[in-house]
Amino acid sequence: MISDADRADQMGQATREKLKQFIARIERLEAEKAELAADIREVYAEVKTFGFDSKVLRKCVSLRKKEPAERAEEEALLDMYMDVLED
Repeated sequence: MISDADRADQMGQATREKLKQFIARIERLEAEKAELAADIREVYAEVKTFGFDSKVLRKCVSLRKKEPAERAEEEALLDMYMDVLED
């Protein structure tokens, strides 16, 4: 079995540089993702100050991401399940 040190020695300089570039890109994107998540949290906090229900607003955002047919199917299933549970 080849050791990590031997594997690193076999890797060419161009390959090493490419690997470093990939890592740097991923780290940058992860940082951007964290920043965006913080921005979204701030918007939801602001929503609360205006008296809106952030939980319902999150559901609205989630539903708007779906295709109308997918939403309709989900609503029909929910209605059917609720009918069963209310018996």
